[in-house]
Amino acid sequence: MTIGIGGAGSKIAAKLDSQAVLVNVSETELNKVPGGARRILASVHAAHGQFRGSRKNPQIGHDAYQSVRRELLELVRGNMVFCSSGGGTGNGIATGLLQDLSKVGDINTADKTFFGIILPYAKLESNEFVNNTIEFLTGPLAEAIDSGNTGNIVLFNNKKKFEEKISEDRYNQLLVDSLKLFLSIPDKNDVYRLLDGHIDHEDFALFISKPYFNHFTFLDYDPAKPFGEQLDANSNPLLLEPEAAIEALFLLEVPRGGDPTIFYNILQYFSDKNVSPIYSVVENPDRQKPFLTVAQLYSRKPAELVDDFNRITEQHVQAKVKKSLDQNVVLHKLDVNMEQEARRAVKQRGDTEDVLATLRRLGKL
Repeated sequence: MTIGIGGAGSKIAAKLDSQAVLVNVSETELNKVPGGARRILASVHAAHGQFRGSRKNPQIGHDAYQSVRRELLELVRGNMVFCSSGGGTGNGIATGLLQDLSKVGDINTADKTFFGIILPYAKLESNEFVNNTIEFLTGPLAEAIDSGNTGNIVLFNNKKKFEEKISEDRYNQLLVDSLKLFLSIPDKNDVYRLLDGHIDHEDFALFISKPYFNHFTFLDYDPAKPFGEQLDANSNPLLLEPEAAIEALFLLEVPRGGDPTIFYNILQYFSDKNVSPIYSVVENPDRQKPFLTVAQLYSRKPAELVDDFNRITEQHVQAKVKKSLDQNVVLHKLDVNMEQEARRAVKQRGDTEDVLATLRRLGKL
């Protein structure tokens, strides 16, 4: 089962899973999302009703979480959750969820929750989104990772969307298509002829239950070229760049009659990195050339991610200050003879000289 929280998370969850459960504080936003199945409206105690959403305020989402807390904690067990870190609903409800997961005892492998988190592109998105993300990464997400009670965490990056000017719907479809390729690994082991290694559903479930960041990617594999160079050149542009791998998993699909031994170069690469990957080699008659799906788990701490956001936020602030200074208007001193101006005003109004006497008495002339 897939759970989408907030607007961004619900749109992705609904595209990925026709039976997705969608959660929001706004009835209007829930009804806007096509697809998915069940809708859950988290209660917001407000005089205006539940139509305006959380307005980029995570506290509203966090308060609303209390109304769906028990239900969500049960729903997310062993399932996937998608949300954004920049808005109010996804951030706020996911914050409550992660805080609760951090406090429980050890969670069984089968009950670990896989999180997909959409990060803002700090260079072009609002400071509110960036600041919300900083608090989310350093607070609830860091605590949950340290507790060991989450599964894999995938950090989606909006950079490609903004730099290439891709529509939100199209970009969400790219994210979902990428996820489906990764999630299809155990199914391909069931369908295609196995040539070497093996990744069954249990192996895959164990891999995605580990509390690390996951960077998965895909490439047409050329055994004549160094694998490391190919991997670096084919980093998944939809995800945040990975750090050094702690664990890895790969599926190599070779065409019918292809060389089943070309995977040894990949094994050697990871061996040199002190990583022992889980792997599988299958024969896929629909492939014209070897195709590789590879996932790397890494443990880059949220604090280091926050450094990147803080640096960009500081640049934004400096740019705004500079712009403000550049637009500063210099007001030149204006010399005014008050007595002359007063006589002119008296003449225009037809008043008597008594006005001038009053002004002198008050010290204005």
